[in-house]
Parts: sequence; structure tokens; C-alpha cells
Amino acid sequence: MSFLRYVAPMGIYETLYAFQSAFGSAMGEPGTHSWSQGYPRTVQLPDGPPLPPAVNVGPEHLKYPKAWGLPALREAIAAYYRRHYGASITTDNVMVFAGGRPAIVAVLLFLESDITVRIASTEYTPYYDMLRLLGRAWTMTVSDASNSFTPPIEDYLKPGTGRRLLLLSHPCNPTGVTRSEAGLEQLVRASMREDTGLLVDEAYEMFHEPPVSALRHAGRIDETNLFVVGAATKGLQAPGIRIGWVIAARRHIEILGNFSSFGMGGVSHPSQLYALELLEPARAQLARRAVPRFYGGQRARYAEAFIKLGLELFTGAGGFYHWCRLPEGFTAAELNRRLFSQGAAVLKGTDCDMARGGESSPLARFFRFSFGPLDPASFDADIAIMRGALDP
Repeated sequence: MSFLRYVAPMGIYETLYAFQSAFGSAMGEPGTHSWSQGYPRTVQLPDGPPLPPAVNVGPEHLKYPKAWGLPALREAIAAYYRRHYGASITTDNVMVFAGGRPAIVAVLLFLESDITVRIASTEYTPYYDMLRLLGRAWTMTVSDASNSFTPPIEDYLKPGTGRRLLLLSHPCNPTGVTRSEAGLEQLVRASMREDTGLLVDEAYEMFHEPPVSALRHAGRIDETNLFVVGAATKGLQAPGIRIGWVIAARRHIEILGNFSSFGMGGVSHPSQLYALELLEPARAQLARRAVPRFYGGQRARYAEAFIKLGLELFTGAGGFYHWCRLPEGFTAAELNRRLFSQGAAVLKGTDCDMARGGESSPLARFFRFSFGPLDPASFDADIAIMRGALDP
């Protein structure tokens, strides 16, 4: 009998494992088409900054890192938000994690037991696993075709019976929906109340033109229950270094740092040094121009082709995904079965269903297509493969 309780992989990994079994090699290997995975190109973008080729690691960098993160990196992160969003934050408002997801898990782990999470019914795949395995109660606001996957702000803020934490990815993964500044400000203002918190996952901050952050509206963050999660994963084009962070009130950062002292032991020192290079002010400024421009062009290019193929798009103006609906009677599961033999796969909409409705899910005909890692030169081949898979 196992000593560990079984846990299934996140939905996208189930697709990746099924793909490997059917195709004979892993997604990302030569001859495959990474439409299912959410990562950016890791080469220099047109008019963008080059990726640092190396960092200098000395004996001091082989010692244990500090629980809250490298002081210079924490200051660089705080300075980035001060410079671009007018945020009134210091290093005391920043904690470094090994990626964005561990940061989100840590915040959810230490929520008081009476707090209920409020979340859209269509959201980032692993939120479901995080909430379920951490034993967190959650309620959903409807996010589907009826409201163009844009739940009214009022639905998030609907009066409840106790304290709540609003959780959302922004721009949204998988839909790319991005809130207006007025809507975002309304959510942030709610986190200034004693009964409401707001956790915003800003992995796709730079994939909207202009880039967008809740910290523009934070004011005195120490007087809020606002948590903003960022990372070097997407806009800074370095998913492999596994660096993320939380921006929050000092009292909350203290708790997360205490957790790190026994639960994490800090984050890789060399990775933090690399992130520090990525956040060099002139380099970050270039990235903030090049990333939205390049991915905006990719978004428009694939949108035009997909519409011609008969797909219905519900894609917002952020992120590097298209959120597509298949014709009546055609599910994303069937689409993947056809795509596997061509070395391609998409993320099924059912994996983004916070109710996990399976085959009866209202998202069964939806899929997320990632153009994040795609070379522009692959466009014609991509469309040809998709056209073949969509043929009756």
C-alpha cells in the first residue's frame, strides 16, 4: 500500500503524456508543434533585448540564499513597478519564489480558514488542483460564451456571508481577456476592505499593449489585502530559471518569508542573479515595447486564419493564446485525437473548467491554442495542420 495519497497531473500534462504515447516522442522534440504549452519564445524578439548569455557566480553565490530573496533582486522588482506603474512599494513588499505557481500556492496555504476564494468558472488550469488539494472552499462567477468570458466585476464582488479572496489571472489564461483600468481599479479598491482580498496572477502582464498591472491602483499597499504575483517566466522570456515573486503588504510578506525559512530555504542564487540581469532598467524598457508588439502581431495573424477555418474566437487582447470554439458536435478531445498523429496538440477547454464538468462541460468544444513559442516561419505549416484536423 502506498504511503502517499495519489494525485493526478495537471490537465495539460495528461495531454502531453497522451500525446507522447500516441506520437512516440515528447512535445517540444523535433517534428512536434507546441500549441498546447504556455511558454514564450526564448530567443531575441524583433527590436527586443538580447537574452543574457551568462551570469557570474562567485563563492558567495553558492551559500544559502536569503529566505525573502536576493536583496538586489527584490529592489530591482520593486523599482520596476515604481518606474512603470507608479507603485509605492519597497523591498519590504517583495518576496521571491521559485516561479509564480509556488507563490500562489504559498498565499493560498496560509489563508485563514474562514476565507472563501471567489473565482471565474473558466480559469488557469492548476488553480483547481491548488484549491482542491489545499482544502480551500471556493465559489464561482460565471465565465462562458454568454458573457464573452468576461464576468462583470459586480459578480466577483457579490455580497457573501464572510471574508473572501478574489483570485484571477490577468490577462486571463486561457482567454486573454484583459480588464479595463477602471475595472481593475474597482477590484483593487475592494481589497482595501477588511473582508476582501485580491490575488492577481500577472504572468501575462507584458502581453497586452500597453502592459497592465493591478499595482497601478494599489496606493498604500500596506493598507490592503492585495497580492500581485509576477514572474520572469513569460514577458522576461526565461521560464527555465523558475523565478517568480509576490508583491503584498509587509505583514503578509513577513508571513511568507517565515514560511520560506522552514518550507523552501530560499530560491536558487544563480537563477536570481539571472533575473536581476533581465530586470536591468534599459533592458526591461525594451522588452515592454517588443513583447506586446511581437505577440500582438502573432495574435492578429492567427486570428484571421482561424476565423477563415470556421473557428469561433473569444480571445481577449492579452496573453499569447487563442480561445476557440469548435463547430457543433466537435469536441476538443476529438480534435486532439486528430492532431496527435500530426505531431500537434491543444489544451482542451475542459481542463480550464473550474467545475471540472468533463464531457458534459460547457467548455467541451473549446480549446486553447498557444502561439507563445511559435516561430513566425511555422505559420503556414500550423494552419495547414489545423485545416486538415478540422476537415470532416
